[in-house]
Amino acid sequence: MNQEQDWNKLATETKVVAAGRPEKKPDGALNPPIALNSTFHEGGPIGYARYGNETWSALEDAISVLEGGQTLIFSSGMAAISSAFSLLPESAVIIASHNGYQGTTTMLKKMHEAKRLEVRFVDLANTDAVLAVLPGAQMLYLESPTNPAIEVVDLPKVIAAGKAAGCWVAVDNTLATPMIQNPLALGADITLHSVTKYLSGHSDLLLGSVSTNDKALYGRLEQARRYGGAIAGPFEAWLALRGLRTFALRMQRSQENAMELANRLAKDPRVSKVRYPGLTTDPYHERAKSFMKGFLRQIGEYLFLVKRDPNQERTGMMKAMHGMNRISLIVFLIGILVILIRKFL
Repeated sequence: MNQEQDWNKLATETKVVAAGRPEKKPDGALNPPIALNSTFHEGGPIGYARYGNETWSALEDAISVLEGGQTLIFSSGMAAISSAFSLLPESAVIIASHNGYQGTTTMLKKMHEAKRLEVRFVDLANTDAVLAVLPGAQMLYLESPTNPAIEVVDLPKVIAAGKAAGCWVAVDNTLATPMIQNPLALGADITLHSVTKYLSGHSDLLLGSVSTNDKALYGRLEQARRYGGAIAGPFEAWLALRGLRTFALRMQRSQENAMELANRLAKDPRVSKVRYPGLTTDPYHERAKSFMKGFLRQIGEYLFLVKRDPNQERTGMMKAMHGMNRISLIVFLIGILVILIRKFL
């Protein structure tokens, strides 16, 4: 990547297209190669394929530009999350969402049961509840918006409180993405992604990433990857970098579709409740608007609705989960409809 580029002067939409490119030179390639190597000649910075890869580096450079920190990629989002938890000593106290991503919650429950960590599950959207359990904690693990409940955490206030309490603060930024928020700029120590999802965007790979501005933390995370073996495949890294080039366009369209869908569902008499921070009626609308960028048109796949059915005993969460596949189909169909309307009107 061209290290002389001042990325702070560029919009995110430009960064996703320009970052992670080889250095400019006459007849130089515009895209990095797929480096299918397990061994390298001695004397260089890589040494062995478990330690680094030219294709990894390009993707890491690109995500670093977006997140504003130094990035490591991993074999999956859960591998990235595991590396963050590996920073904690035996029986350390970690605070996490009681209603977050199922994979993370399940792993933390198992670690708690095994006494590897002491986990304090809390409603992260309830700031007072988070502050109440902070004393003695060594890591505050945030997810905002939560997946799939799209609850919005007051990141500026909660991150500041965590740092004041002496915690490492990690933020899963998968659902918001750097298009919407930058946790490192808000004071977090670590930001994580399931690159599998919005960053790559094509449902054809598994990858994760961890970004930090702390050199010591970066070193420990790199060692966790190096000796834990949760490394990315070069081809997956290349696919993710290719997908990243359309990230801004994909996010723009998905946000437009989501807002349209939310508004239509909110007016539908068959639907009793729509949970979406872009709606002015949503309980997290004002909070999200205070520090998030563009969330008002955010990701349609994670919009929640509750079907009106007085005879059904399931909770609102269960009803919402039941409708998510149909919502994804509706989002797609609305996208096609918008294209046709714009073409013929």
